Amino acid sequence: DRARAELALAQQSLPNNPQVYELAGSMDRSQRRWVDATHNLERACELDPRNFPYLVNLGSTYLWLHDYDQHAKIMDRIVALLPERRRERIFRASVEVYRRADTGPWRAEIEKILTNEAGSEKDPFMAGQRYTLALYDRDWDTASSLAPVLSQKNSLEWSFPQLGRDFWVGVVARLKGDETSARAAFIRARAQQKEEIRGHPDDVTLLADLGLIDAGLGKKEEALNEGRRAMELGSSVKDSGTEPYVKMCFAIICAWTGERELALGQLEALTKTPGSHTYGNFRLSPMWDPLRGDPRFEKIVASLAPK
Repeated sequence: DRARAELALAQQSLPNNPQVYELAGSMDRSQRRWVDATHNLERACELDPRNFPYLVNLGSTYLWLHDYDQHAKIMDRIVALLPERRRERIFRASVEVYRRADTGPWRAEIEKILTNEAGSEKDPFMAGQRYTLALYDRDWDTASSLAPVLSQKNSLEWSFPQLGRDFWVGVVARLKGDETSARAAFIRARAQQKEEIRGHPDDVTLLADLGLIDAGLGKKEEALNEGRRAMELGSSVKDSGTEPYVKMCFAIICAWTGERELALGQLEALTKTPGSHTYGNFRLSPMWDPLRGDPRFEKIVASLAPK
């Protein structure tokens, strides 16, 4: 509120300054004032149409709101502005994955980059994209071969921003039925996560991720307690992204530890709010496999389907 008061003063003397609108929109987004957020961020991009960070903020807000048409338009502007950037081309191609669970455009862009751009096969970001696509394809062998190439930290930064390589090695080993390798990988991941938490004790997303790792290790009570604690702390974080993330992690923890009803209750509430949960992720990701076939889960997935 104090920041808004200062911003109002600034706006009186700088009525067409784009930074005023961008700051206002960012505050609106943090406070979940979504109509105001998109209005102010749009105005910032009108006043400074080639400002890359402003466009990213606006585009990600539309994605959060599941407004895929507007998100795609902003991504088109970003790609036109910086056509050499792989990430932005990949994110533009991913829109139909989120919206319709259609991996075709995303797959085509990944293959195009791998064919035409030297060094792309060693790019950790590209490895993360290819790994995720292999999971969605249920191609465990390809995912297993890509997992060791993932970055040590923040391997799949667009979906699980703090989880590192060992967690994803463990996930695909479990999916292949290699319980010994899965356990060893999750134990390594847990040691690294505990170290991260020591360095950043106030980061509730790290605690939520620790719950996921413990769920992978079969430490049911620890996992549930960590997930609940992360949700309790996350509700007080003044950031529109943190609370939905820790709630999604808790839903996965519940699914992985056999607490199906608890998981479904979390998802039913979560999918009524903006967030990173998408139709494509629920349809395609093996993270949700313990819930597949349950009528309540299928109804949740259908509620996110394109109309």
